[in-house]
Amino acid sequence: MAQVAHDVDAGILEPECAGVAEMYPESLLRATDSALEAFEAELRGLVKPSGEEVFRAVEKVVLALNAVDRDPLHKGARFCTEEREQLCEYVDLTLGEGGVDVAALLARQGIVRAGITDAWRDW
Repeated sequence: MAQVAHDVDAGILEPECAGVAEMYPESLLRATDSALEAFEAELRGLVKPSGEEVFRAVEKVVLALNAVDRDPLHKGARFCTEEREQLCEYVDLTLGEGGVDVAALLARQGIVRAGITDAWRDW
């Protein structure tokens, strides 16, 4: 609760998101952030990545998020539908920001845009 108030005051968390943040234990939020930061770092390390490298990075982050979602440390807190959609969108947007033409990559693989994480996702 104190961390949520701090984050709102610091401008890290929008006030309208504070109620949602309180539903999730700090352990879940930190583990999720860690998985996403590792994904970002991996993408930064790729230079003109092949489709195989991109999918390997996506697989790695999705498997990490699967582990976060199942971790009993979070006392039953799990990703709900809205968060699942946001995580999928995050993966897509992060790839795009990293210079990946996501639409073209998925089209070559016959995957719909929303399905980029589906092959590995349990959440």
